[in-house]
Amino acid sequence: MFQLDTDNPTLRLIVRYMVLTLIALIFVTPILFMMMSSLKPDQQLLADTSSIKAFLPIGDISFDNYKAAFERAPIGMFMLNSLLVTGVTVVLGLLVCSMAGFSFVFLNWRGKSIAFSIILATLIVPFETIAIPMLLMVSKLPWLGLDGFSWGWLNSYRVQIIPFIADGLTIFLFAQYFKDLPKELIEASRIEGCSWWQVYWRVVMPLSGPIIATAAILKFLAMYNQYLWPIMVTQQEQYRPVLVGLQYFFQLNTAWGEVMAYLTIITVPVLAFYLALQRAFIASIASTGVKG
Repeated sequence: MFQLDTDNPTLRLIVRYMVLTLIALIFVTPILFMMMSSLKPDQQLLADTSSIKAFLPIGDISFDNYKAAFERAPIGMFMLNSLLVTGVTVVLGLLVCSMAGFSFVFLNWRGKSIAFSIILATLIVPFETIAIPMLLMVSKLPWLGLDGFSWGWLNSYRVQIIPFIADGLTIFLFAQYFKDLPKELIEASRIEGCSWWQVYWRVVMPLSGPIIATAAILKFLAMYNQYLWPIMVTQQEQYRPVLVGLQYFFQLNTAWGEVMAYLTIITVPVLAFYLALQRAFIASIASTGVKG
């Protein structure tokens, strides 16, 4: 009976690369299908789905679907809205959630354990159960802006940003990472006369690159892929993000080539953001595995 020689380093390396290649194909195949389909007319696109041709740039290849997609919907405005909302939320969210995680780990204050337990409990609450109460609340909240005082946050960027700055998962990730930092380093900083803000900003955060990258990627994906909340709170086209804009391609006649072109366009920022942070992200996963 055949037995795998697990002590052979060359064989282990071959098996490892085979597994990694298989995993890569699983993730790359849908993206490749989407990109190739975006270059084909609908008739050819549907005909190629039953064969390997769906993943190859063969046949009537052109960029007509991209041109038609930009003519059908204001893609540039949707992209700008999504990047603005996502970028501001990620930056503010990382700051607020890291400060919260720091306070839970290093500061002593009454009710800390209860507060942290409540935050963890929010992880099991589906967003759909609180969407309607949140909608009723934000529709009556006051706001003082450059144009004066007003009531209600609907049809604005703030209604898509402020409710999602802090979230339980990001706070939990920062708190768990901060727990593994050397306590001696914090104590030495305090002995040297550093305030808690200086310890947070000059000592803890510079050591938190991996978890910052991990939290940034997770928060970016969560915000960039939002659909339910934006469609509930934005009735004006000028505030709508990319996923809400997808409905433009299913009105009247559905052009699948244009749909694939639109999906390819809106996927580019996600891939670019992940590739920019993948080294820190992989380092975070590796360090988590070692600590676990």
